[in-house]
Amino acid sequence: MGSDILSWLFVVSAIVLEIVGTTCTKLSEGLTRVGPSVLMLACYCGSCTLIALAVKRLEISIVYAVWCGLGITAITVVGIVIFDESSSPLKLIGIALIIAGTVILELLPFIDFSISKLDAQL
Repeated sequence: MGSDILSWLFVVSAIVLEIVGTTCTKLSEGLTRVGPSVLMLACYCGSCTLIALAVKRLEISIVYAVWCGLGITAITVVGIVIFDESSSPLKLIGIALIIAGTVILELLPFIDFSISKLDAQL
């Protein structure tokens, strides 16, 4: 159990590094600014390393969905708030669907949808 908590801390830390790295991608102005470019590379390397450590104990399909889903959601908020990007209703609906999908994937281990159980109910 303790190592699962540590693995989820790796995932959360990887998401934070991904958000910082992606923000630095924008700030690097096409890799023309050294500081943000170096920080971007360091954050992406750290993020991928932490994901690699997390999937030693957790299912890769769940980890990857959470990493991507929460990363996309967070960077969309960063884009809207910090970089004054558009926030159309369709963009917000899309983000809501990503969050819903991530939550569903997180809940799957707790729900038994086995075929034998469904057959027994019919």
